[in-house]
This record gives sequence, structure tokens and C-alpha cells, in this order.
Amino acid sequence: MAVRSGVGSAAPGAAPWRDAPLETTDPFAAYQPPPDTYDEAFDRDGRPHPALSGVIDPLRRIDRTHYRRLQKLAGDAFLRGGVTFSVYAKGEGDLDRIFPFDLIPRVVARREWDRVEAGLVQRIAALNAFLEDVYGEQRILEEGVVPREMVESSRSWRPQMRGIRPPGGVYVHIAGTDLVRDGDGRFLVLEDNIRTPSGVSYVLENRMVMRRVLPDIGAGRVAPIEDYPARLREAMASVAPAGARDPSAVVLTPGPFNSAYFEHSFLARRMGCELVRGSDLFVERDRVYARTTQGPSRVDVIYRRIDDDFLDPETFRPESLLGVPGLIRAYAAGNVALVNAVGNGVADDKGIYPFVPDMIRFYLSEEPLLGQVPTWVCQREPDRRYVLDHLDELVIKAVGEAGGYGMLVGPRASRKQIAAFRERVAADPRNYIAQPLVQLSTCPTWTREGIAPRRVDLRPYVITGDRSWVLPGGLTRVALVKGSYVVNSSQGGGSKDTWVLEEER
Repeated sequence: MAVRSGVGSAAPGAAPWRDAPLETTDPFAAYQPPPDTYDEAFDRDGRPHPALSGVIDPLRRIDRTHYRRLQKLAGDAFLRGGVTFSVYAKGEGDLDRIFPFDLIPRVVARREWDRVEAGLVQRIAALNAFLEDVYGEQRILEEGVVPREMVESSRSWRPQMRGIRPPGGVYVHIAGTDLVRDGDGRFLVLEDNIRTPSGVSYVLENRMVMRRVLPDIGAGRVAPIEDYPARLREAMASVAPAGARDPSAVVLTPGPFNSAYFEHSFLARRMGCELVRGSDLFVERDRVYARTTQGPSRVDVIYRRIDDDFLDPETFRPESLLGVPGLIRAYAAGNVALVNAVGNGVADDKGIYPFVPDMIRFYLSEEPLLGQVPTWVCQREPDRRYVLDHLDELVIKAVGEAGGYGMLVGPRASRKQIAAFRERVAADPRNYIAQPLVQLSTCPTWTREGIAPRRVDLRPYVITGDRSWVLPGGLTRVALVKGSYVVNSSQGGGSKDTWVLEEER
């Protein structure tokens, strides 16, 4: 596919490339997405999708030298702002790195986004109902819709939470649901992240940098995202314990050595909340207080960025120095809200994922609005036999891993890797699922060789308090390595600004 040049009109506003003639060599001229793959910018005939009118043409007018200059400006902005994440390098410890950012935005039309938004709200409603049920009456387990053994064998199942209902009945306050597109361009849910989903700070920083570096492209047509911190603070206030007239909220972090510490401090600052560590809080008479220079201060809502196991040494790991002794007692008494709720991990266990469509039908009496990827659950013997016979064709995932770890991409794996995973699956089938290799959609991306297709996914964020709100867009992660399907930052991926764009009339 050779893309067509000269499509659309230049974006409004003054820009050095606006009135420049198209180069003799169009930077998109050699752009060629893989076959049978949906491309986020161009259709199969090489024409820009309708929503990209006014976006592609100005990008065509930026030559390679100017692209490099703009990319450096963006990188410098992230460096000055301290927008980093930590990765562990063998033999080198934890390293802080700038999150790689690509200047070419990923664009989604408003009419497409409306369907995605409705599907996400539906899915979160069902997952919240599931969590309330499994930690309560367990109707869905009694009726066999979700196998009891799959729930109770999950590493994220927290039996200590049985009978404890969080303030407001909300379990999933913040969700980061990973979406991909199939070859026909349909959005599919790849997995649910409803424990402590990360990445939204990069979404907000990406938009800020794009406005500085490419202020004219898409001006006035991109849905705003800047109110995310205010929306989150409002949702936190709405689930505060009864009687809290002016709810006090804090962000609980494990500390600066955590890979997402930048985000913890970023969100606390943007929401006007104190950033605290476990040692800054204490529990007295089943109420949570913060230590301040003016004495104890009552805490009503905790946005916790610490995993369940480390939250309260009285209830979970006694050796934990990160949490707050007695916190779960205060939570059970209804005197503090935890965002997200404790025990949510059982609902984003990859072994539970195949049952979410059944949850939607069971709790909401609706058909799912978003599809998902076919999945084999290795705990079930027929599925396991199929998986072991087709390891070279499938993607195998460990149910409790994230960040691209614990995964085998069968079609790209060596015989030695496949043999190793065969042993792992056979020895611990509950720990693995399998899926077909999804041909992730591609998006134009600036590389050293020029503009080239790179595979992407999308993580939208859903905030739920007394109602649900979906951030328009989300974190587009991009596999910067040619041919790679792994978009995670820990595995060499980067990100793009995601535009929900009104289509030109």
C-alpha cells in the first residue's frame, strides 16, 4: 500500500510548515502497514481515515530534520519535567528512564469512541457487581456461571474481605482496561486492570508536550483530558464514609523507589492531596489519621498505590513495612474508603477474564458491547490439551504477571522456549491461559529510518464514584521495535498522545 499525498487541509494557526509546499519526497510515501492489519491512520487503499483530515497533511509538510528537532524538544520537556519510569536492569539495579514518546498522534473518531465508552462503562459495572457478589452472597459461583475453583485458587483472592462492603458499594474506582483492534478495526478488550492501574500521568504529560511542540495540528477538535485529576478527586469524595462533610483524601505510595512514583506524586499534586507513606498514617479506634506538625488529622479516603499484600501487616504480610497496621479494621468498620478496593485482583486475574461476558449477561441482563480475545483456560483439561498441542501458534500468558513478563509468543518463539513453557503449563495449569496472536493495529511512528508502522494498544481510564466517567482517549502504547508485538514500557515500548477527534463535516 502506498499512501496518497495531498489529502486534507492544513491545520489552522501559524506554524513553520503550514504554507510550505509538500516535499518532493513525501515522508509517508513509503509507509506500508503489514497485511491483514488495521492501520490507525490509513485505509487499505492508502487514504487517510476521515477523522484524520487536517492531521495527516500538516504532518506531511514536516521534513526529517524538523521532525528530529521537534522530537528532541519533546524529549527535553519530559526530562526537565522529571517524567520518568523505573526499570530493573540485570546487574545495574533500578534505572530511571524517560518514557519514550512519539510525536505522531493516534486518532480515534468520536463516533467510534462513543461505542468504546459505552462498552467500558458496561464492563466496569459488571466487574463491580462481580466483586460485590464474590465477597458477598456468591450467587454467580453457586449457579456455576464462574467456576468456584477459578476464583478461590486465584492468587489475588482475599477471603479476609468476605462480608466487607466498601463505602458506597464501589470496588472499581479506577480502571485501566487494555484494548486492541482486530484486523477489521474492531476494538477488543485484551485484559482488565482494576487493582492499581498506572499510566494516566503519561497521558496528561503527553498532551501537554504535544500542545507545546505541535500546537496547531488538531487545534480545537481534540477532546480535552486535563480534568482527569478533578474527576478523580470528585469520585473519591463521593465514596467517602457517611458523615464525612469535607472528606480528607491522601495518596498512599510505597515510596520513591517504586517504578510509578512519578505518577503517585504527580496525581497527588494535581488533586491537591497529601502524598503519604505508611509510616505517615496510624489507626486509632478503627479510624485512620495522618501525622502532621499540628497533630493527628483524620483521613477519610486513601488512594492507595500499594498492593493488597503490603497494605496492613495485621491482616496480610506481617513483615510489611509499607502499610498501616489496623487499616483493614478501619476499612471493615466503614471508617475509610480505599481506592481501589482490597481484593479487586481476583476480577482482573487473566484466568477470570474469559468469564466477563457471562458476568455482563448475569448481572446486567445485557449483551457485551465490546468483544474480547478468544481464550483457552489451561486449568480446564480440554483447553490444556489443545494449548499443549498448539504452543507454537498461541500466545501463552501467566495469569498473575504484567508488563509483558511471563509470556510466550509462540509463532515467534524458539523450540527451546516452547519446550520450557510446555513444562510450565503442564506443571501449573491454573497459572496460564492462551490466546491466538492478535494482529495489533499499527500506527505511523517516527523512527530513525523515517515514518514506519508500529503496533499499538490502548489503555483508557474509567473513574467510578456515584457514576462512571471515561477519559476520552487514554494511553496509547507503541512497540518501537520493528515487528514487535510487545508495547510495554518495561519491554522497550513507548507512548503516543491519543486524540478523540470530532470528524470534519
